[in-house]
Amino acid sequence: MKASGSTPTFSSPDQAKVWLEKQGVKYVLAQFVDIHGVAKAKSVPVAHLGTILKEGAGFAGFAIWGVGIEPNGPDFMAVGDLATLAPVPWQPGLARIVCEGHVNGQPWGYDSRVVLKKQTARLAERGYTIFTGLEPEFSLLKRTASGGIEPCDPTDTLAKPCYDYKGLSRTRAYLEKLSDSMRAAGLDVYQIDHEDANGQFELNYTYADGLTSADHFIFFKMAATEIANEMGLICSFMPKPFGNRPGNGMHMHVSLGDGKRNLFEDDSDPNGLHLSPLAYHFLGGLLAHAPALAALACPTVNSYKRLVVGRSLTGSTWAPAYISYGDNNRSTMVRIPKGRLELRLPDGACNPYLVTAAVIAAGLDGIDRKLDPGAPHNDNLYALTPEQLNERGIQVLPQNLEQALNALEADTVICDAIGPVAGEFLKLKRAEWLEYMRYVSDWELKSYLEFF
Repeated sequence: MKASGSTPTFSSPDQAKVWLEKQGVKYVLAQFVDIHGVAKAKSVPVAHLGTILKEGAGFAGFAIWGVGIEPNGPDFMAVGDLATLAPVPWQPGLARIVCEGHVNGQPWGYDSRVVLKKQTARLAERGYTIFTGLEPEFSLLKRTASGGIEPCDPTDTLAKPCYDYKGLSRTRAYLEKLSDSMRAAGLDVYQIDHEDANGQFELNYTYADGLTSADHFIFFKMAATEIANEMGLICSFMPKPFGNRPGNGMHMHVSLGDGKRNLFEDDSDPNGLHLSPLAYHFLGGLLAHAPALAALACPTVNSYKRLVVGRSLTGSTWAPAYISYGDNNRSTMVRIPKGRLELRLPDGACNPYLVTAAVIAAGLDGIDRKLDPGAPHNDNLYALTPEQLNERGIQVLPQNLEQALNALEADTVICDAIGPVAGEFLKLKRAEWLEYMRYVSDWELKSYLEFF
């Protein structure tokens, strides 16, 4: 991310070191993500900032999920991007710099940020920049005496708590510290709300180019989880922590720009959605590659307990189950706010770099092949029967991780876009699926132990 807000833009490492020392910063977190999008870091004294920017901070690659390095392989060097240097406001004395993996002096194709930069370069060749606004939902929880979990506020018990004032007010100490920390680091938080599950919240911050948005999302998760931990709470981005409550999504607003204007916006759109032909072709690509996108956007076994077909145990759902789009229709996979696309598929467990890279690849395929997304669907899709959905030509998203992985493996456009990461991702996630399928759950014991 480009440093903003209280962080100046630096022209040299020495200038940055002077500023850090004046701010009382003693250590810089050289931070990157593994294949799962989980933040990894080393703490480096400010005096050695130049080393992070040149050689990088060294890591044993085999110790990191999904970077394609064996125990006898070379070191994984995390090389910092000076434009991303920012304070860590909730931990005084620390700053963070976003890094990307290098091996033998070259960007490493297994690194998620390297993957995304290759896709943004494809856009740049055409004069395009992708802009994304990410909306992370999360659950604020605490441990019970028996070791289980429950919403952090014991009075947050309404059957429909969305936007509830009391629920928002009684967690304000946490939410305000999180918001203040984000703003101090240069993220412009503009809205905070209680979501539709008990203990569920969302902070919205201003959109940015796709690479910066991914950097921001990781920083947000670092702040949200650690501030909660300091307060004796648990902040979870798990897609579905409770079977009887709505899940946590990470909606992605998408548009393309050329440095002067939003190329997705066109007020002459005959459908009245204010989308340009370019946007419709990009949208056609998202729909065409939706099953493969699901594997990266919804990457866990638990993710598919959010993407339910039919009635949810919560009695309501905001998650997509069908491959479709519509005008401000939150029952579709893609909602159309004016002049942009809202991809409602991703959840908080996703790696934002890989998802954004895959979205670019799918969208460019739609543009290159001039794919037609068809007419918008403005009905409440949750209320339609399978027969009615079939009549409209609406397909179902993968309903479990294995189905999504099979779709990804068969999709050469998406696999080519993420390069060698595809093989690592499929290997790790198939192992996760197998482990899940072999696990005997409490539900099975309760249902079958003495039934037969």
